[in-house]
Amino acid sequence: MTTTTPKIGLGMPRVPGLRGRLKDNPVPGHKRVLLAAPRGYCAGVDRAVIAVEKALDHYGAPVYVRKQIVHNIHVVTELEAKGAVFVDEVDEVPAGAHIVFSAHGVSPAVVNEASDRGLHAIDATCPLVTKVHREAVRFARDDFEILLIGHEGHEEVEGTAGEAPDHVTIVNSPDDVPNIDVRDPDKVVWLSQTTLSVDETMETVRRLRERFPNLADPPSDDICYATQNRQVAIKKVAQDAELVIVVGSANSSNSVRLVEVALEYGAKAAYRVDYASEIQQEWLDGVASVGVTSGASVPEELVTEVLEALADAGYTDVAEVKTAEEDLMFSLPKELRKDLAGKPDARALGGRTRADA
Repeated sequence: MTTTTPKIGLGMPRVPGLRGRLKDNPVPGHKRVLLAAPRGYCAGVDRAVIAVEKALDHYGAPVYVRKQIVHNIHVVTELEAKGAVFVDEVDEVPAGAHIVFSAHGVSPAVVNEASDRGLHAIDATCPLVTKVHREAVRFARDDFEILLIGHEGHEEVEGTAGEAPDHVTIVNSPDDVPNIDVRDPDKVVWLSQTTLSVDETMETVRRLRERFPNLADPPSDDICYATQNRQVAIKKVAQDAELVIVVGSANSSNSVRLVEVALEYGAKAAYRVDYASEIQQEWLDGVASVGVTSGASVPEELVTEVLEALADAGYTDVAEVKTAEEDLMFSLPKELRKDLAGKPDARALGGRTRADA
């Protein structure tokens, strides 16, 4: 069960709703919060957000960004306030301007269109997404048919499929498998969107292999480390949480998946919120244990606000449930690795502590 959020167009104002403070009503048992770790910003998101910030420092506003740099309302709003302009397509960008490609990646057709318009492009695609793009190119070159597991219409899927459109078939879910036709069942490989449910993806692969026994695997798992780690953490939390609150936006695939995973692994109820102000008092009725996590594009400040709201309701005992350590960082796009004086920038390797995010 998830909360519903109206579709928000690029450029529209985004502000948290206002609600009164949550009440500290009595419940059976001891009130506590189980805080999942890892949670929040991953290395690819951190790199992309810093890329936009540094592009604004280097080139001044406006800097244009194709689509949302990451799928989080709060992050997009803050970058808009600093001078970023989010557009749907590159033909909305004035010739000669600077444009940043989002963390989800773009197809070669988008890159070529930006070049044709004389745009100065900065590629903030997550390196793990870029890896999947390269796999698609390699398998297409070897004349494999690529079964791309992912959500049709998602920016990442569009970008990956655009690398080899004549070789890619999109598989939205396990239920799609019976309807797939391939040219040569002995030359089929699967790839996947990086932000999917690990369990559902593996079920899709299992069914694909039943139909195509010689199905080839990618050289490494495509689902990114951050998606896997956050799902593993919420699985553990959900075993002991009556309610799970996931901080993340409605268009964030990995945030939506966290809600689903929490319900599958034992939580009696799970909701997604953008802001603490969206938490409803009735969610807490009779609930002693609340699990909290956040999607990979969510800054920690939003989680802190949720914890503060829950503390108002008497949930002051917070225990972190840690299932992995994360220390991966990615280098910034090459155009942004030096400061304004031309010297190597201390943030060239990306990276921002959770408290700074």
